[in-house]
Amino acid sequence: MAAPDPLNRQQRELVRNIIQKGGVIAYPTEAVWGLGCDPWNSEAVRRILELKSRPVDKGLILVAASIEQVRFLLTPLPEELQQQAMSHWPGPVTCLIPDTNRQTPDWVRGSHNSIAVRVSEHPVVKALCDSAGMPLVSTSCNPAGQEPARDAAQVRCYFNNQLDYIVPGELGGNHKPSRIIDIVSGKQLR
Repeated sequence: MAAPDPLNRQQRELVRNIIQKGGVIAYPTEAVWGLGCDPWNSEAVRRILELKSRPVDKGLILVAASIEQVRFLLTPLPEELQQQAMSHWPGPVTCLIPDTNRQTPDWVRGSHNSIAVRVSEHPVVKALCDSAGMPLVSTSCNPAGQEPARDAAQVRCYFNNQLDYIVPGELGGNHKPSRIIDIVSGKQLR
């Protein structure tokens, strides 16, 4: 039997509309609350960076509902690197994937030649990416220097009315944000 959908039809439509119009949402992930938007909308990404006081050169993570949503990033890679990334997904592992063809915007990639990608198994994250029909930006929901939000009340405390929607839901069972692995070197960076 399939797990119940964490978002009802109205919530899915609302999220899709917000994302399409360049909005910014907060949502629960595996370990902390995240901020998200359409990664190809420079104004939406700029809003997130301003909310967090985060420099653009640091880059952001893309989160997806399925490998198919990020297949465009895997296809140019040698088979062994594709397999290395896919061996971690779905799950709470973010892979640094070479983006030598520049398929992701500079405002998401930052000053890097790679893009950070996670294919999540968290039901709310999957529902959001499915509803949007694309991977979303995923960055911890907190101003720089503060602890990431661990509940909706803390999200409101940090950002009050500066967000377009706070998606209801619960955090996953992880206690730390996702591990980050460079698939080329094999090194774990976080």
